Amino acid sequence: MALGIKSDAAYVGRFGRDLGESRAAEHNGTIMFCLAPYLSLFVYESYSKLKRIDPTLPALLSADAEAIVARSRHSLKLFEDNRRGIEGQLTYFRDEISPAHTDRFLNNTWLKAARFLETDLGLYSYDGRIISTTHAATFHMGFDPVEMLKEGSGPELQAIYEEYGRYFGRLGARTDSGAKTFVSQLDPMRFDQRRNDVRSTKYYGQVFNGKGTPDINRLLMVFRGMMNFVDSVVALGTDANEVEYTVFKIRFLTLYQVLGSLQMLHDERPGDLTARSTTLIEKIAGTSSASLIMDRSAKPFRNTLMHYNLDSRVDLARVDVTQPLFGLVPIYFPSHDAASFVEAVDFCIEETTSVMEEWATA
Repeated sequence: MALGIKSDAAYVGRFGRDLGESRAAEHNGTIMFCLAPYLSLFVYESYSKLKRIDPTLPALLSADAEAIVARSRHSLKLFEDNRRGIEGQLTYFRDEISPAHTDRFLNNTWLKAARFLETDLGLYSYDGRIISTTHAATFHMGFDPVEMLKEGSGPELQAIYEEYGRYFGRLGARTDSGAKTFVSQLDPMRFDQRRNDVRSTKYYGQVFNGKGTPDINRLLMVFRGMMNFVDSVVALGTDANEVEYTVFKIRFLTLYQVLGSLQMLHDERPGDLTARSTTLIEKIAGTSSASLIMDRSAKPFRNTLMHYNLDSRVDLARVDVTQPLFGLVPIYFPSHDAASFVEAVDFCIEETTSVMEEWATA
């Protein structure tokens, strides 16, 4: 799937160009928080392919960058991360991400009586919907939480993303041509116009599953931000009659991982869920489009997008690189063509996002 690698690299080049020219440049940090795990996915999977094709290939990334890429890329698996699973992800947030933010942002005010005003969780929104938080950003960017939050860590973060840029450049990414990306359509007035910082312990007791499960609510806030990001932001500026490979890939993989992780939570931790939470997860998973996307037959399609692999059972003669999504949809989903499948995915994203907002804020 060399064409998939080239398509993703080309999109990243155009994304970088539009980021530099954006009317909403003051919010570029928020966009990078949201897009970081997808950039890491593209790097991790393409680099794995290149090294298998040519084991003598000189190192294209430093050891530090490779480790960060791996952690960031695996954050997209959410509860399906084989290393952590549900319990491991909950523990990682509880024991590493949350304490790092607490230590960095709380108990700093010299007047102890005023410390109740301190906050340790930033919320970032677009069109009035949360697309990321500082906890989610730490999770997705792949840096050590304590190191990332240290004073003066900016140059280190910048150096790593400069490595990303050089790597994509080697794959052919260019900034001087091609269609506009969603960044060019961002309206600065639709972002938060003021800081929205809260005390995490209080906030996590008020969302989703309620005050009894702050650990679960932390991860559900990550899911919420991801779904709002792909629903409200990523598709901006795309032609409804065309299928942009990388845009679809980001949207589909996000939906697939969130749906799968919610189903895991429902099946493996039912005792931790309120009756309302159980009902709303079942509402999300119960649509025909969710059933289509989470059917066992969809896993090879997800793997193709994520790993640049064709299932070994696919007849190569049926792959048509002149067609949207390289003609893969009818192979994996015989009852659909690209247009009808994209429509089903779009509908499922809208429905899932809507129910998650209902769940989070009621």
